[in-house]
Amino acid sequence: MDTAATDLTFRDATDADVDDLVELIESAYRGDSSRAGWTTEADILEGQRTDPEGVLEVIKAPDSRLLTVERDGTVVACCQLEHRGAHAYFGMFAVSPALQGGGLGKVIIAEAERIAREGWGVREMHMTVISVRDDLIAWYERRGYRRTGGMTPFPYGDERFGIPRRDDLRFELLVKELG
Repeated sequence: MDTAATDLTFRDATDADVDDLVELIESAYRGDSSRAGWTTEADILEGQRTDPEGVLEVIKAPDSRLLTVERDGTVVACCQLEHRGAHAYFGMFAVSPALQGGGLGKVIIAEAERIAREGWGVREMHMTVISVRDDLIAWYERRGYRRTGGMTPFPYGDERFGIPRRDDLRFELLVKELG
């Protein structure tokens, strides 16, 4: 078995996980701690990535799951899965910066795809990625996602999503056929 998959527990997040999940997501994307991993957005965004209200909203939303991944009782990763009719949406993906680069992300996204395909019967997974994140988009492309060219604006002025350090941010839709 892949060592990255060893001793992982996948479960749905609960209200009691909110603080740990906010800390994980923030550590993976913002501030100096995020620079320990390769998924940091610290060079393009300051401020918060999420907050307790945002995480709780995902936990409570109908047709939504916040998949929490633990190793030895510690939360090491998470991702959002949302059933949107014929497809599922994948978001809020975070892996502890200290564990990035070891194959954990591949294991988690594969499990998320399996859950969406088998649990909801969807044929596609959709996600949005900040379009200037070439390294991250390339990682998703290696997992079978394709760029669609479909863009949505970044929510400039809404600090719940961060404080942009540049003026050309937008989200690109990536799609993968799940078979």
